[in-house]
Amino acid sequence: MKKAFAAVLVIVVVVGAYFWRQSGGEEVNDKPLALYGNIDIREAQLAFNGSEHIAEILVQEGDRVSKGQLLARLHTELLQARLAEAKAALEAQRQVVARLEAGSRPEEIHKAEAELQAAEARAKAARDSYRRVARLLEKKLASPQDEEQARSQADAAAAEVKAVQATLALLKAGARKEDIAAARAQLAAREAVLQQARQRLDDASLYAPADGIIRNRILEPGDMAFPQSPVLTLAFLDPVWVRAYLPEPMLGRVRLGASAWITTDSYPDKRYQGWVGYVSPTAEFTPKTVQTPELRTRLVYSVRIFACNPDGELRLGMPVSVDIELDQVDAGAQPRPCGAP
Repeated sequence: MKKAFAAVLVIVVVVGAYFWRQSGGEEVNDKPLALYGNIDIREAQLAFNGSEHIAEILVQEGDRVSKGQLLARLHTELLQARLAEAKAALEAQRQVVARLEAGSRPEEIHKAEAELQAAEARAKAARDSYRRVARLLEKKLASPQDEEQARSQADAAAAEVKAVQATLALLKAGARKEDIAAARAQLAAREAVLQQARQRLDDASLYAPADGIIRNRILEPGDMAFPQSPVLTLAFLDPVWVRAYLPEPMLGRVRLGASAWITTDSYPDKRYQGWVGYVSPTAEFTPKTVQTPELRTRLVYSVRIFACNPDGELRLGMPVSVDIELDQVDAGAQPRPCGAP
């Protein structure tokens, strides 16, 4: 009887060992995956896109700001003067273009026509005088010098007529198309200068690029601002994410978009719903500062669990715990923005 019991026991042990090996020697764990990490947020270093003394800063550290809210201003006296100068130069060039495109005024053409008539009359008188002197020279009643002087006066009068005719033709033809094109190009340059002056004046005001909280007030009124010198640090608080590390054996069981629950020591009775928004494509060794039940020599993958933070309770660096249900079938591949259903 004892021998039979021992034989049955051996068979049970062998069969159990066989199935244990077939299952990989590990039990399938259907419990939520527990991760530990810290809250991380994005920040922006806000600086003026210009160089001038700061006139005023309208926010303090810890203030909540909205997108588009005015945060600080520079002194703008010099910028406003440059804007006025650019406007005046633009208007002057517009008048130049308008004058060239309009052509000559009728009064200018009438004046040139009258000058042509006067020149033709002087030329006729000079020719008649030359003819008289030439006849007198034939009769020995005038000297050759008189005849030469009269001919010169007649030639000069004829040349004057041609000059006035050319002037009249130019007035009637108007400005050359090349001159008009050059004036228009100069007008476009003046418009660009005006746009630059307006942009520089706009850049003298610093606005919030998104909703957030002022973390640091780096400069103060009276300080010299440069594009390379941040004035304020703005923390974007919604959404935030948990910086954690996913053990390599769990890599195939946690998908992008998987739902997660976040708990903190500060609010132990409150859970924050989140989602897996990022899993690193490369492995690394577990950082020493990360608490995980896995061995520290195991490979892990950096993961971000995003969460909405409308009340600002999740703060930068706060240690948190994350529970993720494994093998979620309905996990989406895209992160869900805050406010979305």
